[in-house]
Amino acid sequence: MLLRWLDFDYSEGTDDTGVFDAMASVAPQHAAAVEAEIAQVLAWAEATFPEGRGPVEEGGEWDSDLQVVEENDGTLRQIFSLAISGSTAFCEAFRVQFGEAIS
Repeated sequence: MLLRWLDFDYSEGTDDTGVFDAMASVAPQHAAAVEAEIAQVLAWAEATFPEGRGPVEEGGEWDSDLQVVEENDGTLRQIFSLAISGSTAFCEAFRVQFGEAIS
């Protein structure tokens, strides 16, 4: 699955978890496209690990956090910040699915 708006950075925790972080800052006319891409990523996670959503430290396979803010410094922008944390198995599957979007 190719992603146009989201470019993920990967980091590892000390507890065998990984975190994929992405941010997109867009003009309002592109917000729906970013929201659709986020929905695709989360739908993939739900379909691939359907019973595994929840904090990894509580036994979940994966979890996510989405923050959306508006910024207006002369130009209105919407900033989307998506963090997806997961177990080793989830992170491996995420890399296979979205490898081109991970830096």
